[in-house]
Amino acid sequence: MLLRSFVFASGCFAFAVSLFTPAMVLIGLAVVLLTPGAMEAQVRSVRWQRSLESTAIPITVFHSPQSANLPTEETLQRGELQFEISHRFLPAFSDGVDAFWGLDGPVYNRFGLAFAFQDRGMVTLQRSNLEDNLDLSVKFRLFETGRESVPFMVAIVSGLAGNDAPQLPDGSTRPRQYYGQLILNAFLGNNVALGVVPSVLRNPRLDVPDAETAFSLGLTGQVYVTQHVSVLAEWNLSEERAGLEYDAGSLGIELETGGHFFKLLLTNAVRMNPAQFLGGTEFQFEPGEWRFGFNVTRLLHL
Repeated sequence: MLLRSFVFASGCFAFAVSLFTPAMVLIGLAVVLLTPGAMEAQVRSVRWQRSLESTAIPITVFHSPQSANLPTEETLQRGELQFEISHRFLPAFSDGVDAFWGLDGPVYNRFGLAFAFQDRGMVTLQRSNLEDNLDLSVKFRLFETGRESVPFMVAIVSGLAGNDAPQLPDGSTRPRQYYGQLILNAFLGNNVALGVVPSVLRNPRLDVPDAETAFSLGLTGQVYVTQHVSVLAEWNLSEERAGLEYDAGSLGIELETGGHFFKLLLTNAVRMNPAQFLGGTEFQFEPGEWRFGFNVTRLLHL
């Protein structure tokens, strides 16, 4: 009797297990799939699959916020300060040893201080001894797009400047200038940065009776030989005006080290602040008219 009961109970247990096992498997699978960790793993899996189709945009195209004179899309990080000192020597580089390749002569200089009030926005105050030009500008980095192989970035700059303007024939002065710039930058391959900068400037010449509006198109390129050494070139196509007959061009080398940027330049543009530079230059872009110049910036973390 005991044996029969044991056999009967074993048979019932086996039957119950045979019915219950598929349900347990389904329930267990549901529990595993619905737990937060598993759901997160699924999401990560989906994201990982989608990331194969999306594009990763590099943080920067150009390494610094400015080429020789034209702006780039780059901004500082929030809370950072950047101090700048720049020189353009007036004697021509071709004067040779007699003028120590231009370094013995008078110089136009610029001091600047930039502050990032957010990761995509910065304000810059610059002062040049040419006509005591004081320039205030704001830059916003708008958006990034394109593919991983050719990222494309867009920024804008708006600024105003005041000058120690000469007296006009009617006895008045017109010391203020205004400008706006659209910055279009792209990165090709692993080491070539390109920029197009259309600009508009109000009142490019301070010594003419009527205020003018000047349009220009800036082109800039930089090839990064290493992570910290690059060669650069820029050209600003401008309208021809008396006293500002020629386009401004620059060739140079940029050295990046420990929070510093050193730019060593040969240029026909001795005017540096945007309101002065965008209108053009009085010197031709040829070796006999090249001037030596440099830009030095120092990044400060608050």
